[in-house]
Amino acid sequence: MKNVSIVGNLKSFKNEFEAKDWLEVFKKINQSDFDLTKKDVIVCPAFTQLLSFSSYFSSNNINARLGAQNVSPFDEGPFTGEVNAKQLKDFITYVLIGHSERRENFGETEDMLAKKVAMVLKYGLIPIFLVQGKDNIIPQGVSIVAYEPVFAIGTGNPDTPESADALAKEIKATRSNLQVLYGGSVKSTNVKDFTQKTNIDGVLVGGASLEAEEFLKIIKNA
Repeated sequence: MKNVSIVGNLKSFKNEFEAKDWLEVFKKINQSDFDLTKKDVIVCPAFTQLLSFSSYFSSNNINARLGAQNVSPFDEGPFTGEVNAKQLKDFITYVLIGHSERRENFGETEDMLAKKVAMVLKYGLIPIFLVQGKDNIIPQGVSIVAYEPVFAIGTGNPDTPESADALAKEIKATRSNLQVLYGGSVKSTNVKDFTQKTNIDGVLVGGASLEAEEFLKIIKNA
């Protein structure tokens, strides 16, 4: 049985009060009916929630790790408003890079994304690099790729497991030792259809992760 990664991207949602409510539900992951032997659970809250999530995970021995949704392409320095990899290292292990929302809404180019990957690797963090198709450039040093077709993000219309598996196979053929996740309208009722495919090593969950109970069901069913 292969290892499966389940990544929750909480996007730009939840204030401090709402985040605490989410965490109080999510701590059920520690209960005995959750078999996480072959599952890696990663939660990516907003920057403003990283400290509270990190503290909560530590004090409650939560069996999951934290990731960031973004990172500066620059190292520390006079870059007002940026959050760099050195700062993030205090809280997280993983960083999402290349989400279609950032490519579209913030004009992130392949060159900028490569710089972000380099910064993340410099500080010993792990990039989860998002692609929207097989033609996206994957920077050197990336070991985890998440395939998220734009038509499936937040629409309730996921790619088919067969199509996603075929594209994951093509991505893996480009270099050795790549893990490929699928993202785009993943929910508890379809997650197994994706994770049981040969070339899909896990899922990236967006909207469905905002409800902690549903995210727990996804983790159970993956």
